[in-house]
Amino acid sequence: MEPEEEPPLWRLQKLPAELGPQLLHKIIDGICGRAYPLYQDYHSVWESKEWMNVLEDITKFFKVVVGKNLSDEEIFQQLNQLNSFHQEAIMKCLKSRKDEIKQALLGEIVDISSAQLLDFDWQLKLALSSDKIAALQMPLLNLHLDVKENGEVKPYCIEMSKEELQNLIHSMEAAYKVVLQLK
Repeated sequence: MEPEEEPPLWRLQKLPAELGPQLLHKIIDGICGRAYPLYQDYHSVWESKEWMNVLEDITKFFKVVVGKNLSDEEIFQQLNQLNSFHQEAIMKCLKSRKDEIKQALLGEIVDISSAQLLDFDWQLKLALSSDKIAALQMPLLNLHLDVKENGEVKPYCIEMSKEELQNLIHSMEAAYKVVLQLK
């Protein structure tokens, strides 16, 4: 049996309650493109590696909660390992800065989507054998993309197995659903 994974925000328990809101707001500032909190301000609470995990965990938590538009009840379920003061501080931060986080997430999406697909071409091949297997008979898709990024056209060539193609299609469908929800 595998050891149980720690809840994502458990390290926050080490932080004195009075420092909670300040840290949370600084992390939200970082998400929104301003400065993240500095380790030197919290070195007495966490070691360096722990500090990096704290930043990553809290940042991910805020992004997921806002990105998935979770209800208060669903958020509290994720916070059940924290004491009530930390739970309350997180909820207050979320309520007061949810729109800012959402705008930052939308900005990330826009940054990602600044590239444009100009053209594509594909070929389906059948790999009959490999250096390890004499009779492979595996279908492969060669996908050629011409992508315009920052005014420059870059060619990309990708070879995918049937499973990888299915994963790509599922990812594209999921991305499409997210875009529809944001409208």
